[in-house]
Amino acid sequence: MKIKNKISIVTLFALLIIMLNGCEDMFEPAVENHKDTEDLYNMPGWATGLLGHAYISNPLGSWSFNDVATDDAVSNDPNNGYRQMATGSWRANNNPMDRWQYLRASWQYLNQFIFLADGVNWAADPLVAEMFRDRMKGDAFGMRALYMYHLLLNHAGWAEDGQLLGIPIVKEPEDLNSEFNLPRNTFQECIDQLYADVDSALMLLPEDYGEITDNNQVPAKYRAKGVNAGQYTRVFGDNAKNRMSARIAKAVRAQAALLAASPAYSDGTDVSWEEAANLMAEVLSGLGSNPVSQIDPTGNIWYANSQAIQNLPAGVNPKEILWRGNKEESLDLERDNYPPTLFGSGRVNPTQNLVDAFPMANGYPITDPQSNYDPNNPYAGRDPRLDLYILRNGSKAGPQSTVITTAADGSDNNALNRVETSTRTGYYLKKLLVQTVNANPSSETQAYHYKPFIRYTEIFLGYAEAANEAWGPTGTGTHGYSAYDVIKAIRQRAGISADDPYLESVKGDKDKMRELIHNERRLELCFEGFRFWDIRRWKKDITQPAKGMRIEDGEYSVLDLVERRAYQDYMYYGPIPYGEVIKFDNLLQNKGW
Repeated sequence: MKIKNKISIVTLFALLIIMLNGCEDMFEPAVENHKDTEDLYNMPGWATGLLGHAYISNPLGSWSFNDVATDDAVSNDPNNGYRQMATGSWRANNNPMDRWQYLRASWQYLNQFIFLADGVNWAADPLVAEMFRDRMKGDAFGMRALYMYHLLLNHAGWAEDGQLLGIPIVKEPEDLNSEFNLPRNTFQECIDQLYADVDSALMLLPEDYGEITDNNQVPAKYRAKGVNAGQYTRVFGDNAKNRMSARIAKAVRAQAALLAASPAYSDGTDVSWEEAANLMAEVLSGLGSNPVSQIDPTGNIWYANSQAIQNLPAGVNPKEILWRGNKEESLDLERDNYPPTLFGSGRVNPTQNLVDAFPMANGYPITDPQSNYDPNNPYAGRDPRLDLYILRNGSKAGPQSTVITTAADGSDNNALNRVETSTRTGYYLKKLLVQTVNANPSSETQAYHYKPFIRYTEIFLGYAEAANEAWGPTGTGTHGYSAYDVIKAIRQRAGISADDPYLESVKGDKDKMRELIHNERRLELCFEGFRFWDIRRWKKDITQPAKGMRIEDGEYSVLDLVERRAYQDYMYYGPIPYGEVIKFDNLLQNKGW
């Protein structure tokens, strides 16, 4: 039965502005205000609008800064939803992490698109039409896998009946006659569905997009049908870059496998650490035979150079980036997070907990006697990433390299707790901010930014974590490189001592290597929205209070309680929305909610 859902011309036109791919015969304006599904078969541009909704709803599309709900940061905004959540207001009917309705509604658009894609007249040239059909369907399958991963992050959990549950798996378009009171499928069934969608995407999508000029470069399956380089480029050329590709779909599958193998989920799935490591390695294999040697030497400051970002050709990714959003000129991040004297609101305040996680430059944790850490001079001799990512007392920031004084007895509004936009912890955010930005309203200077969707550093660290669990610190499986190799390369890039005696001391101990890998992930991915999920999937303590640093008269004293973390044990897993559970009695809630 063909679906009779009406699709607003306003909605789809907005989508098409984003989704047009340079093919003239993929857009034909209509005079009617609404379209039946039947109308879309001869209007490929409108059909593409369904797929476009997946990109508008991309859960990776914007910064969340949910770090302020963890031990890594607090917010000075009392109305911040994550702050309120972390301090006791997290409920099934008050959930800043809720993605249930939004992503499942977008899932319906994907199901509609997959349902009708085979019947759409994509182009007058039948070979081009076939390739467009493959690309668009592959795109939809890959995005559906991405949605599944994020729905599991936000809503998977153990129900009262003792099962680890995910979401109700719906693969057909729904209409008014559909059955909506569906039970949740098991977590394992959801992982299986994600894998199946990735497999479908891999059959239809290229590893990467880009122009080709030689007919011999046309993939064999299309070359055998007579497709030439021009026809192939029309569909899979530069105009499709940064759309869902086979490489991106593989990365989504690897992320899901890492989640499934983690302690919070492993009892409800058959995904092993070895499987997760292999899937991470499959993504990294695209970098060459020795992926570790291809780690971007500037990958830990990918955000810092506005001119380099500005000069990126459309759709082109720097070495560190597997998938990203569009570049844009703005100063929103800086205006929100610069210290007050730089005309910022100082919203995200890193904690002392996070500062203490940065080792010394010799590689030793500051708690190790061999670190030479001096609590009376706490920032001397530290891992260079500390000053790259965090503004502390005496740091320089902004276009004039202004000295930032966060001491409680400082003379301006950058001082600890001075005004509502001052730091609550003694620290301000530096990572992600372009220091050439001038946020002064009378003389604003913007900079180019983009949102990374997937960074290769994340994949390397995912491999290191899974490989250590599967084969130990120096085991390589079938891949030729180990967790130790990855961590050594990342720490050397960061500026840790080349001999790295601490790393050498733990490379024979899986447990100690695990803690080091977890810590490197914490540092490398800080403020990018990973910590909230990581401490939960690892089943680490989620109640660690946020700490700060008070400096007065040159004396340093740690503030042991800047903000409590009022989490309960069941909050390792997010809730199903209360309204949905009330409406549908087959929908089991996660335990505790």
